[in-house]
Amino acid sequence: MRCRIVGAPVQDGAGRMGCEMGPSALRTAGLVSVLSELGHEVEDWGAIQPAEVRAVVHGNLVLKALPEISAWTAAISETAFAASQDAMPIFLGGDHSISAGTVSGVARRAAERGRPLFVLWLDAHPDFHTLDTTTSGNLHGVPLAYASGRPGFIGYFPDLPAAVDPARVCTMGLRSVDPAERRALKEAGVTVHDMRSIDEHGIAPLLRAFLARVEKENGLLHVSLDVDFLDPSIAPAVGTTVPGGATFREAHLVMEMLSDSGLVSSLDLVELNPFLDERGRTATLMVDLTASLMGRRIMDRPTRSHSGSL
Repeated sequence: MRCRIVGAPVQDGAGRMGCEMGPSALRTAGLVSVLSELGHEVEDWGAIQPAEVRAVVHGNLVLKALPEISAWTAAISETAFAASQDAMPIFLGGDHSISAGTVSGVARRAAERGRPLFVLWLDAHPDFHTLDTTTSGNLHGVPLAYASGRPGFIGYFPDLPAAVDPARVCTMGLRSVDPAERRALKEAGVTVHDMRSIDEHGIAPLLRAFLARVEKENGLLHVSLDVDFLDPSIAPAVGTTVPGGATFREAHLVMEMLSDSGLVSSLDLVELNPFLDERGRTATLMVDLTASLMGRRIMDRPTRSHSGSL
């Protein structure tokens, strides 16, 4: 498979600095060489540059860096559309605000192909706030709402050429959801599997049912993997830690099931903040999870000496 690595060094959407170093950390952890060793053709497109920042004023006065995130979204969306033409793009964040651009860009590509786009959102948070409902003002909390065509973004974010049907979105691993988001998720018809659902039913049956829907509709599948989907005990390099996340084994199972399905057409790796990491262990884990998604199997997994890395 041809893979395109695209860096999106955005940190304006998060509450603290450091995510802009995420793409470099993932490259340093060996992402390109791992993909090449698995037999994939890899093109590294380097880093996206934001579009021209224009003045944007909104009535919600807590919003932070709205002009900057709008500019980033425009540039990332155009690049995502281009990168998905004849390859599988892997977008390296940056905070989760990059997905406003990545998802909208690949949704445009899916619409051009006449195929529905499904989104698997692996995250402790649904990121389903609108510009009106966010109380933190951090715009890494709005990308899924924007890409799903929720109201309130017109005139502030780039116009959506193609919105994702919320009924084709599955959020998995949720454990920090604001009341406004909870209401919006239910109203929109998003499939929600929080950690209680995973504890009760197991992660495999829940994911299997979603993948069956994607296959039945001949859909394309965008996967957005936030570091805080994982339990902070195994992935500390994130500014929004929430205890009780996915375990090492659960996360690899998800990736291997996605690989088996053959349905994944694009991938986000977001919210890695190397400044908060422990000798690269989170970056290494994210690369290992990507390897599982891209075809590495348990029998092929390397043994690591005890050096602070997983």
